Amino acid sequence: MEGALLDVRDLRVSFRTERGLLRAVDTISFRVDTHEIVGVVGESGSGKTVSLMSVMGLITDPNAVIEGSILYKGRELVGLSQRQLRSVRGSEIAMIFQDPMTALTPVYTIGWQIEEQIRAHLDLSRTQARRRAIELLGEVGIADPASAVDRFPHELSGGMRQRAFIAMALSCKPSLLIADEPTTALDVTVQAQILELLGKLRRDFGSSIIIVTHDLGVVAEIADRVMVMYAGRIVERVSKRDIFTRPWHPYTWGLHDSIPPLQGKKPHRLPSIPGSPPSLTSLPPGCAFSPRCRYRFDRCAERPALEGEEGHAAACHLSLEERARLYASRRREAP
Repeated sequence: MEGALLDVRDLRVSFRTERGLLRAVDTISFRVDTHEIVGVVGESGSGKTVSLMSVMGLITDPNAVIEGSILYKGRELVGLSQRQLRSVRGSEIAMIFQDPMTALTPVYTIGWQIEEQIRAHLDLSRTQARRRAIELLGEVGIADPASAVDRFPHELSGGMRQRAFIAMALSCKPSLLIADEPTTALDVTVQAQILELLGKLRRDFGSSIIIVTHDLGVVAEIADRVMVMYAGRIVERVSKRDIFTRPWHPYTWGLHDSIPPLQGKKPHRLPSIPGSPPSLTSLPPGCAFSPRCRYRFDRCAERPALEGEEGHAAACHLSLEERARLYASRRREAP
């Protein structure tokens, strides 16, 4: 992992609860290289957001226990004080939250909030910061940015709020941008515009991006590599091409089934993964997905390691030959 912009090793995030220790993130490792876009995919509750909030140092609950290593440009972030982390957040690593309406402060204008971040990290006057805020709003595609800068969040549409929040995230030209489901609750036209905007960010600023999503269509549009998470664990690490042409994990196959086919007969109902994700306070032994997996066998009672070839790894006890055979048979059975 030498030379990675972000290098996360054996990250564990647990919370003390009345029902015992809840491990939301269970020993995950990943990297993000310079100018790379990494997608993180999985059901709600799989640990995607908690993992990346840990990177930002935003988990401050006194019952939280964070273990492992988070190296950003070679600097260890785990164990830093909030004051030290504030020098990194915004200027070096920025985050776009899922719901900009709740992430933005409702009693301050959009411009004031962007200006505040700029002045917190850059030596600019209030006039210069305001001018920069207007420029940023124009760069993210907001019409008449000189007027929008003085509007409150509730005066903007959902798409415009998301653009304004992206402008805030870009204000200090961060090297790493974390986008937590930035297209959720937006119509498809605005979704496409937001994804194009994120791609432009990499082209213009050279930033790396981690995009959290449950939509494989978003992955197909923008990501270079993909991490599939389930029950706080990474179950597959794969390139964008391979996740659609030769996925290795049965859970990834189930996510594939949720995509409507573009050709052939339209199914009456899309297949679904049976059962529900397990409670994080009482995970099954071995493979956490095994209770929902139609291919489970005796060895699944042991926890599988994340292993494979260069650039593609999966946590599954099935052999590569067996996975290829099963995936090919599933495709033949598809309507």
